[in-house]
Amino acid sequence: MKLYSAKQIYKADQISIKKEEIGSNELMERAALQLFNWMHLRMQGAPVKIHLFCGIGNNGGDGIALARHLVDHGYNIEVYVINYSEKRSKDFLINLDRLKDRKIWPNFMNCDDSLPEIGKEDIIVDGIFGIGLNRTPDAWVAKVIQHLNDSQAFILSIDIPSGLFTDEGPKDVNSIIRSNFVLSFQTPKLVFFLPETGPFIEQWEVLDIGLDPEYLKETETDYELIGKNEVLTLYKPREKYGHKGTYGHSLIVGGSYGKMGSVCLSSKAALQAGSGLVTSYIPKIGYVILQASLPEVMVLTDVDENELSNINFDIKPNVVGIGVGMGTTKTTTTALANFLKVNKLPLVIDADALNILSENKDLLKSIPEDSVLTPHPKELERLIGKWKDDFDKLNKVKKFSKKYKCIVVIKGAHTIIVHNEKGYVNTTGNPGMATAGSGDVLTGVITGLRAQGYAALDAAIFGVYLHGRAGDIAVESTGFQSLTASHVIDNLANAYLDMFKLPEQPVVEEENK
Repeated sequence: MKLYSAKQIYKADQISIKKEEIGSNELMERAALQLFNWMHLRMQGAPVKIHLFCGIGNNGGDGIALARHLVDHGYNIEVYVINYSEKRSKDFLINLDRLKDRKIWPNFMNCDDSLPEIGKEDIIVDGIFGIGLNRTPDAWVAKVIQHLNDSQAFILSIDIPSGLFTDEGPKDVNSIIRSNFVLSFQTPKLVFFLPETGPFIEQWEVLDIGLDPEYLKETETDYELIGKNEVLTLYKPREKYGHKGTYGHSLIVGGSYGKMGSVCLSSKAALQAGSGLVTSYIPKIGYVILQASLPEVMVLTDVDENELSNINFDIKPNVVGIGVGMGTTKTTTTALANFLKVNKLPLVIDADALNILSENKDLLKSIPEDSVLTPHPKELERLIGKWKDDFDKLNKVKKFSKKYKCIVVIKGAHTIIVHNEKGYVNTTGNPGMATAGSGDVLTGVITGLRAQGYAALDAAIFGVYLHGRAGDIAVESTGFQSLTASHVIDNLANAYLDMFKLPEQPVVEEENK
């Protein structure tokens, strides 16, 4: 699913209005009907007090139009207009007059007005600001927003939580609505998935308001949302007459004294992801550990007992996953540098290998094109430097990806895969996956997919999705607190199977004969 920018959505509005030869107020009416239908389907006329807080732009116009439909169907409403400017959008005024025709008079709130009483059993509809907001709200408006947040009432936001910007990080978190549910027009917004802004959105759903499908289809976006439909197009089915050699050979390089578990996790994950063969290259101290715990995995050892000192092998793997648990000592740093100078194989780079690259940035010139880097936030900061907000971070990652011709997997609640100027936002995963070894598993999954012949970007996108989906399936039986990296590996098979499950159909009871 494409994630359109605010400018692209505005353009889609204008093209739709022109092509359909309708007025902008008719498009607003279409949006308001979708909002009403969503609410009415769930409330079925329940006598709950609904407080609609509307701005004076088009987002407020949507709220005013929604209020009219709620009144027409007998709902108990109160309408407040947050009078933050002398300017009014044309469509807001049109819908305000329509509401007044029904003898509904909104409460116009100004800076000196007292705040309305809201019960915690009530519902708030937030239509104060839309996607065009480009400055922090005035202090008195921020006070209104805080009042709504403190009310404990259910907050439903129209299109985006009021106070959020669509293309930059928040400047004042106290001036942003904390939405329980956001009904987003036509597409979710990128800010729904970023660490700084995501917490303001508890749940969201897209409402199709009928914007021009041709424009939406042809328009390229900077970001895409990755779900089951997107990864199904990437999936490579197994061949009937294939053999283990058909599905590639993964080499996992890593480990040091006390950190052999990470190599075990990555190696097993590569196998479960479908790699035909997996070999682990480790210090001698890990030989018995690997052989005893993973009988399916072949093992090569370094000449050094406790750490990697000379990454040298005579096998011909299809891909190398490197860095998990390897440490950052001077010996290991030299070993990695020497390896990168002669290596021609595709790489998946994680953990300590990333930390070594951060401390020795000249080595970045030696990583092969289309290498996949999988940093967690602190590893990413060491690579690209500090950022002022999530948008600055994404821009820095794009520049880094372009400069070194690599793919960067920004791990997080919604992992984002960046390649050149394009980002892919993952939808799977859960808080239980914030646990030791989870990143090692992801490295193994991506390595295993790369070995099977998936292109680097496809392997990263598909791998992140599978990893998260396995965690989602696992957490159903473990809960968040008890989920471990091993549970994720054990459910990779279920994640594959889940891709081909059809949605459950509602049971239709036969009429009594």
